Amino acid sequence: MDFLVWIIFGAIAGWIASIIMKKNKKMGAIANIVVGIIGAFLGGYIMELLGVEVEAGFNFTSLLVAIFGAVVLLFILGLFSRRR
Repeated sequence: MDFLVWIIFGAIAGWIASIIMKKNKKMGAIANIVVGIIGAFLGGYIMELLGVEVEAGFNFTSLLVAIFGAVVLLFILGLFSRRR
């Protein structure tokens, strides 16, 4: 059951990040899930580097960190796609 919740959490974070970065029309559900899950890890890592302690679990703060990480991920991916 936790696995399904993580997928839903990642989908929401990836979807919101794709709207923020104006890539929603180009991304599908699977891409949103992947970006959201990777973004959650990336956001947590960045917060750890900054010394910000984030409570783990499914809460609003974790969602914001996941969205932040997903936005950073989409920004980095956008830089690489422009160079081609």
